[in-house]
Amino acid sequence: MSARKTETPDTAAARNTPDPRATADTKPAGPDFASASLPRHLVRGALGFGALIASFACLPAVGPVSLLLLPAGLFALRGCPMCWAIGLLQTVSRGRLQRSCKDGHCELTVRSP
Repeated sequence: MSARKTETPDTAAARNTPDPRATADTKPAGPDFASASLPRHLVRGALGFGALIASFACLPAVGPVSLLLLPAGLFALRGCPMCWAIGLLQTVSRGRLQRSCKDGHCELTVRSP
């Protein structure tokens, strides 16, 4: 004999109920790389990428001392160039996208002005 689970109305309702923690007001669980404003993020990118490029471009003239610009560039980018790019997308989309959860399905929608 196999044991069968019978579904009661309570378990069916609980399965179809959206997660109460998944509201539009919650922050994403992942890291936040966004800056306070787009110009600030672009300045960080210019400083970070400039320092990374300068560290390798000055290598023939200055020698290994120019590699000291690498940590400064990575600090300005908050880790790596991909981290900066993710932060750029977060900075641009902040305030423009809204997550809404209805009937157990969550979706991103453009926030109306």
